[in-house]
Amino acid sequence: MKNCLLLVLLGFFGLLSCQPERPKNEVIVMGMIHSGHRTNPDYDIEVVKNLIREINPDYILTEIPPDRYPTARKEFDELDTIMEPRVRVFPEYVDAIFPLTKEMSFEIIPTAGWTKPMNDYRRQRFAEIRNDTAWADRWAQYQDAIRRSREAMEKAGDRNDPYFINSDTYDEAAEIQYSVYNKLLNETLLLGGWDNINIAHYWNIEKALEKHRYEGKRFLITYGAGHKGWFLRELRKREDIALLEMAPFLDKVLK
Repeated sequence: MKNCLLLVLLGFFGLLSCQPERPKNEVIVMGMIHSGHRTNPDYDIEVVKNLIREINPDYILTEIPPDRYPTARKEFDELDTIMEPRVRVFPEYVDAIFPLTKEMSFEIIPTAGWTKPMNDYRRQRFAEIRNDTAWADRWAQYQDAIRRSREAMEKAGDRNDPYFINSDTYDEAAEIQYSVYNKLLNETLLLGGWDNINIAHYWNIEKALEKHRYEGKRFLITYGAGHKGWFLRELRKREDIALLEMAPFLDKVLK
C-alpha cells in the first residue's frame, strides 16, 4: 500500500514538473514630464513616440481617468484631436500616444485615480494651508523639502536628461520632497494626498495587470515621473511580472 502511494505521489510531482512555465508579462515604467515634452529638446514628443515604437507595448497604462477616456477616444477617432480637458493637458497623450494608435496595435488602458472633486478639494485645501498660521511651520518644512529635493537632483544629474528622469537616482532625489509632502499633507488632503492618490492610481494599474496575468504581454506605464518611484516599489513586490529598465530603449532611440 505504501509503495502504491509513493508511486502515485511520484507520478503527481512528475506531472507538475512537466507543466510549461507560465509566461510573465513585461512591465516598463516611463516617467513623463507632461508640458515639458513640448519644450525639452532631449525628451520631446518625437523622442516619446520613438521610444514607444521601440518598446512596442501590447498595453499602455495611462494617467487618464477611466471616466474621461471614452470622450477622449471618441473625439480623437471622429475629429483627430482631443478637447477633453483632463486628457488635453498631457501632450504625451494628445501628440504621441493617441496618434500612434494609427500605426501601432497597442491598447490604451486608462488607470488614473484622479477625480474632479478630489482635485477641487486639494486645490482649496492648499490655498487654506498657505494662509493658515497654524500650518506655517509645517508649510516651511515642505518648502524646505522641495528645495533639498531640487538640490539633490541638480547634484545627481541633468533634470532634462531622459536617462536621469528614468533612473532610480531621480526617484531617490524626488523622494526627499514627496516623503515630507506625504507625512505632512496626506491626511489633510484626503483622497488627493500623496499616498492616497498613488494608491488610487496603482489600484487601477494592478487591476489591469491581474486581468492579463501570465499572458506574456508587454505593458508600458506612462505617468508623471514623480509617481515612478512609488509605482516601482510596489511593482517589485510582484513575482508574476518582469520589470524592464528604460535605459536599453533610450540607448536604441538616442544613441
